[in-house]
Amino acid sequence: MSVGSKDLAPAQLDGFDNERLVEELRKAKEELFNLRFQSATGQLESHGRLRVVKRDIARIYTVMRERELGIRPDVVAAAPVEKASKKADKEAKKASKKAVTSEEDAK
Repeated sequence: MSVGSKDLAPAQLDGFDNERLVEELRKAKEELFNLRFQSATGQLESHGRLRVVKRDIARIYTVMRERELGIRPDVVAAAPVEKASKKADKEAKKASKKAVTSEEDAK
């Protein structure tokens, strides 16, 4: 699989978990190294590929930083799970408040 802007569109990067992003970043950096080596030795056939890979690396870094700042959700599928756990926490707090209230009424 070659790493290119079609393979790593921002919408597709949203679906990746953090580990997958790190793996894609590693692949892109490895490909960039190989392309630079080919360029230095005069074997590079497509100079435009350098630009594409650099942009892919920038996209991955941007998504990672946005997640770190909380601008972008970690994984699209994980968002409902977090909401469900927050609801469970709220319900547990309500139940404990009711129990405290009923104990006070019993006294």
